[in-house]
Amino acid sequence: MSTPRNRGLSKLIWALILLTGVSVPPDVLAVTSAPGAVTDLTGTFLGMFALAIFFAAYALIISEEAIHLRKSKPVMVAAGFIWLLVAIAFIQQGDPLGAGVAFKHDLLEFAELFLFLLAAMTYINTMEERGVFDILRDWLVVKGFSFRKIFWLTGLIAFCLSPIADNLTTALLMATVVISVGSGNNKFIAIACINIVVAANAGGAFSPFGDITTLMVWQKNIISFTGFFALFVPALVNWLVVASILNFAVPDVQPEPLEGRAELKHGAKVVVGLFLLTITMAVTGHNFLHLPPVAGMMTGLGFLKLFGYYLQRRDERHAYIAKTMLMSTALAIDSKPTEESVPAKPAYDIYRNLQRAEWDSLMFFYGIIMCVGGLGAFGYLEMGSELIYGGLGPTTANVLVGVASAIVDNIPVMFAVLEMHPDMSQGQWLLVTLTAGVGGSMLSIGSAAGVAVMGQARGIYTFFAHLKWSWAIVLGYAASIVTHMWLNAAAFVA
Repeated sequence: MSTPRNRGLSKLIWALILLTGVSVPPDVLAVTSAPGAVTDLTGTFLGMFALAIFFAAYALIISEEAIHLRKSKPVMVAAGFIWLLVAIAFIQQGDPLGAGVAFKHDLLEFAELFLFLLAAMTYINTMEERGVFDILRDWLVVKGFSFRKIFWLTGLIAFCLSPIADNLTTALLMATVVISVGSGNNKFIAIACINIVVAANAGGAFSPFGDITTLMVWQKNIISFTGFFALFVPALVNWLVVASILNFAVPDVQPEPLEGRAELKHGAKVVVGLFLLTITMAVTGHNFLHLPPVAGMMTGLGFLKLFGYYLQRRDERHAYIAKTMLMSTALAIDSKPTEESVPAKPAYDIYRNLQRAEWDSLMFFYGIIMCVGGLGAFGYLEMGSELIYGGLGPTTANVLVGVASAIVDNIPVMFAVLEMHPDMSQGQWLLVTLTAGVGGSMLSIGSAAGVAVMGQARGIYTFFAHLKWSWAIVLGYAASIVTHMWLNAAAFVA
């Protein structure tokens, strides 16, 4: 039974359809016989309105640092309005069910990405809580390395760790090291942070687990898991070229060694083993059983939750024993035990690590995927594919994708390319994966790693501090492209 509120909402939607219908050409209002027959609505009022909404939302995203508005908020609202316009356009086309089908298709894309990332983030948070990363950090700060050695070590670790732990987590971990060691030497911190961002983005480019863009490409079955390894040398060249130039600006100073106090908590090694098992299940399940990678990741998350139950019961048991002993001691000396004399240490809870996931980033991915999918429903992605890939050719277009990634962010750019799905050789798909991954390093705002490190080293590693060395990063970008086209020339043959 419809309520007055529902009837009012229906009237509002139909009023929008009628009002916007006045502004669109008659050919758009023609009723089509086949569902989903909408081919090109880019020139319509609704299509241009949707495009304007997206650009307005993205302007707010770019201004996040200045206005302190979380990037997920405007893009999620924009996604809702864009799909409202898509639904109206499809109804005008005589296809009332088409918008729902298209929306569910894009929602499934997000659901797989969301659950995969949620499992990975929970594992990373658990390893951090168990002290795994603290041990690595303390090993670096207590050794008494020179600034140049720390520069190269943090870059090398960032390059090697990001394919497993993702570029964002790796960059934050290594930035903590250089900030701790280089305290008082802002020049070193700024140069080392640039090196870390470049290395983390380069390392993430040759692994499906290293970056959101590579994960999306892998989940689309465009490049196999082992196929990404063809980008190892080009990615390494990208980092080495930049690091070799930055090396001359690193102060040749020996900092005072710091004292490290980190230690592994109970179960830390088991968590690392479970994480490696989870990655193995995701890869083998996808390669041999043709299951989505998220199936293996969620199974692995289940293993972690079971192990978390053991850790929780163990902590509760130890807390009970400690409380009993403290109370017995207090009674033995004729002292009445109080709450203060029995300190409460919270038991391990897997859901605390689950809650610490990057929820703003996950919701941002939802908004971006749904916004780009909505614009694709209007025909903008097909138009863009014909204009860029048809007009400029795949090589030029893929190089420009990397440049766009530095300005706009690589996630929406890569998702748009995947939705366009231009007819390209394997070498070209590897090229766009490489450029989208390392291209964001050209500006500090071009990657999640750069934005995160700017927040961590606020006032030291800044947009302009990074921009000063963008020319060197551009050289590394060009060198990686040339290396890929030379080493993997056979893959460019269709």
